[in-house]
Amino acid sequence: MKDPLRVTFLGPAASFSHQAALSSFGSESTDITLFPSISFADAFSAIQDNNADFAVIPFENSTNGSVVQTLDLLADRQGLNKNITVCGEYFLTVEHCLIVRRPSTTATSDHGSEDVFQSITKLYTHPQAWGQCERFLGRYFKGIERQDVSSTSKAAEIVSKNDDHNHHEAAIASSLAAEYHGAFVLQRHIEDRADNTTRFLILRNEASERSSGVTSLLKTTTKTTRTAKKKTLISFMIEHSAPGALADALSVFKKHSLNLTSINSRPSLVRPWQYIFFVECEHAPTPTAEDEKFTSDILKELGTICLSCRDLGTWVDGRDLVT
Repeated sequence: MKDPLRVTFLGPAASFSHQAALSSFGSESTDITLFPSISFADAFSAIQDNNADFAVIPFENSTNGSVVQTLDLLADRQGLNKNITVCGEYFLTVEHCLIVRRPSTTATSDHGSEDVFQSITKLYTHPQAWGQCERFLGRYFKGIERQDVSSTSKAAEIVSKNDDHNHHEAAIASSLAAEYHGAFVLQRHIEDRADNTTRFLILRNEASERSSGVTSLLKTTTKTTRTAKKKTLISFMIEHSAPGALADALSVFKKHSLNLTSINSRPSLVRPWQYIFFVECEHAPTPTAEDEKFTSDILKELGTICLSCRDLGTWVDGRDLVT
């Protein structure tokens, strides 16, 4: 029997990354094994070292912007992740909840929940979540101590295990995390926007045959090859002292009629104030062989302008996927 495909996600269990992995690949079965990685770096290493076939990693949030840990690992300044490419994406609508230790009595009403708010003196969550719930926090928890933790699931675990029966501590996490850790959801939908969405990238090792053909493995199917758009992610570094160097690099994408969907930058760490740029572009679907030539032509042109450049993968636009 063929070994099951191994899919890692940014842990611990019951994190939003876990939810995205479940939605993308399905629950554990004889064909798929899901397992957590304790850090972004560990998830990348699992792919590079072929200890996992795919990784599901947060890339950006519609409310709070890009996830810099992912960008820094894609920048690969030390050459540790040279075989990692993006092969898919998943959009997860994020619902944040205010979570406390499970009470010994039955659940309170929403009105009763606000009374409990007054007793809370400390909050836990992942740093990204604070910026997604500022309206709620500003209304009910202005001046209350905030403690950063490694994940929203970890925050739920902390409050579920403490001996605080008076609910002096609370977590911001998902209902899945509350259920998994046996905690109590005091208030749902505390995010600032109902359309709060996190985009996850699905990574693979391009040198591994086990992870080829990702579209047939995902729990989603494309509309049709004709209508599903594709995205490509390319990183490059320019000579900042050359006037117009960035404009010249971006003109390559315009020349190939590409719609730039995002531009990010991170310090190069080669010298101060030099940056690695990440350009994500949208283009019409083409057969796989043409995709390779397409990106090869772009990289050749960028190579004449930039100090370095790298193709980080081509995949079907997640908004063109249906469950």
